[in-house]
Order: sequence, then structure tokens, then C-alpha cells
Amino acid sequence: MSEAARPPEVDRAAASRKAVAARRARAGLKRDIATRVVDPQEVLRRATSDASSPAGTLRVTEFLTALPAIGKGKRDRILEDLQISPVKRLGGLGARQRADLTAWLDSRFPAPQPRARRSSLVVLAGPTAVGKGTVATHIRAHHPEVMLSVSATTRPPRPGEEDGRHYHFVDDAEFDRMIAGGELLEWATVHGAHRYGTPRGPIDRAIDEGRPVLLEIDMQGAFQVRASEPRATLVFLLPPSWDELVSRLVGRGTEDHEERARRLRTARAELAAKGEFDHHIVNENVEQAAQQVVDLMQA
Repeated sequence: MSEAARPPEVDRAAASRKAVAARRARAGLKRDIATRVVDPQEVLRRATSDASSPAGTLRVTEFLTALPAIGKGKRDRILEDLQISPVKRLGGLGARQRADLTAWLDSRFPAPQPRARRSSLVVLAGPTAVGKGTVATHIRAHHPEVMLSVSATTRPPRPGEEDGRHYHFVDDAEFDRMIAGGELLEWATVHGAHRYGTPRGPIDRAIDEGRPVLLEIDMQGAFQVRASEPRATLVFLLPPSWDELVSRLVGRGTEDHEERARRLRTARAELAAKGEFDHHIVNENVEQAAQQVVDLMQA
């Protein structure tokens, strides 16, 4: 190539940075698929909408092997059954191929089916550091008609937390008394350390009055509420991406390295259980996520 035809050095550097950024974006997307932060159907929708996006440029082979329990052998059988070439990218699939792949995804990863709701109780749960408390605080500040339950916990207060507002901070003896007296709607030991529970009385009174009630709790508690109050609606709060979840946990600065690692291991398991919930909401913007929760309560 002559000097005149050679791209300027600055153009080559920019192209290299762009290529690296694209690879990182695809790697992050595969992580989000594997950790169940994003549904595979949503990835396919993004690819269809924009063939040049990270989803659109993701090879179909990489997409399939990022899915849980899909190895290379099973991937190849799926491609053969769907008559999709392994060199295809998601954004380059034909209409028939997209329809067939969507049908396969829906059969293997069905979307949650909301149950008939007869209660004004909505339970908000999700993995650590996803922002449940921030969303709940926004609802408290902007929607006074919604009653927010205040949980009891045996963990010590974090800086800025107030007893009776953020939590009822109690010792182990008092928590034991509340359990024995049947005063808790649910309770659980979280992250193998402290106990959390929901006082039953205020919840029952608000439900009897028909007032919308928001219960922001951990995953174990959410399933206990479903068992004791089947009419409740369970909402799972998702992070925009796995990397963002890690960033929020590190940025919070309230846990040491060992505790962060333990919470992230727990988060992976919690994300795998999101299919047990009635609705999924992505917490990319706190105001928008809070409004989506309120809209569900008013539906």
C-alpha cells in the first residue's frame, strides 16, 4: 500500500479503540445473558432493532453458549434444527430464522405469567446493590398514598439510617420474641449474617383498608410472603447489567472485599430465580423504575 493510500495513524488508532470497545460490549452482553440480568428474548429484540448494536453483532454461536446449560454440542444441534448457519450474527438473521429462534427461546425460557392479584400488597425484591432501597425511598418521597413497610433487622445501622424510618433495629433477643409471638409476616437470615423480618400488624391493617402497600425485602422473604399471602404481587428489580451491579456494590463502600465477593455469589443465584416473580423492572433510572412499580400498584 502506498503512503498516499495508507489511512492516517489517528484513523487507525480510532478504529482500533472502536473495535476494542465493541468486543468489550459484546463480552459484557454475554455476561449479562449468562447471569440472567437480561432475557435472551430481549437480546434478540435488540439485535433485530439495530444490527450494528452489541446484540446485533453477536454471533449466534456465542449467543447460544452464553445461555444456561447450553454447551457446544447442544448449540450445534439447535443450529441444525433451526437451520441457522454458525457464522450468522444475531442482527443478520432472516425473518424465518428470527421467528424460529424466538419460538425456541420462548419454549425454553418462558416469560413470567402474572397471577390474578386480589391484594394491594406489592413485594419488591432483587439482588444485592440493585437499588431496592433507593427506589423505595423515591416512592416514599413522591407517593404518600403508598404505605412502605419498615422491616426489623438485627444488623447495626449504616451511616445516615434512622431507627423506625429505614429499619426497626433490634437485638437478637427481641427478634426471637417477635418470631415466637407470630408478629412477623416473614423473616430470614441474609448473607449468612443478620436477620431481617416484616412486622405483620401494619401490613394487615393497610391491606384491610385497601391501601397500596410496598414491601421491600430480600429474596428469601419474598417467597415467604408468597406462601403466607398468595395474593401479593412479586416484582423483581434488575440492574442494567452485571458490570453495573458490581460497580454499585463496590461504590457503596459498605462491605469489605470478602463480603462483596460473598454478596456477588449470592446475587448470581438470586438472578437465576427471577422467573419466579410476576414482573421484572430494570433499575437504570430510579425515577422511572419507581414509577413502574407505582403503575403496577395502581393497575
